[in-house]
Amino acid sequence: MSRKTDPFHIELTADLVLRAYPAGIFPMAEDADSTDVFWVSPEQRGILPLDSFHVSRSLRKEMKQSSFSIRVDTNFMAVIEGCATAGTDRDSTWINPAIRKIYGQLFARGLCHTVEVWDGDSLVGGLYGLSIGAAFFGESMFHRATNASKMALVHLVDRLNAGGYRLLDTQFVTPHLATFGGIEIPREDYELRLAAALQHDADFFALDG
Repeated sequence: MSRKTDPFHIELTADLVLRAYPAGIFPMAEDADSTDVFWVSPEQRGILPLDSFHVSRSLRKEMKQSSFSIRVDTNFMAVIEGCATAGTDRDSTWINPAIRKIYGQLFARGLCHTVEVWDGDSLVGGLYGLSIGAAFFGESMFHRATNASKMALVHLVDRLNAGGYRLLDTQFVTPHLATFGGIEIPREDYELRLAAALQHDADFFALDG
């Protein structure tokens, strides 16, 4: 169950989003064509505990042998386009034009980040999310090649651990995330963990140093 308001017509802004996340609230749209946005604060919140993230031996092996390359923050628009496109891994998407615009602005401000999986010059998977304090809010992921989104997630967690992050918020837990150790926790527990993470700084680029 989720707690959400009716769609509203107040203009969504980057600053409004940055006030909402520390309060445990995030925006969504009904579908890609919707002109409205609503706020969501799930009663059961999805997180991926960074200290118990599970990666199968076979996936680690595949990543070592793969010809794919991992890049960060090189093509936000291509990543969000991939996440916003319905395909074999989803029937619909909640990313509408307003969401694209606002997170594009947050990316330009250095607060939204992408992890991208490339096969030569082709983007075959990736994810994006918002970084505030020592909390990372995963928004969406996609893949056009087998295991590409899984590879992006593994790289993200390695990067967050290297950078001193304390919380990886996934909003909800899908069967896909559960295989990595994703869990649901009550809203009250989530808010305590969020408040603690926001008291610290983290470095998204520490892994590059």
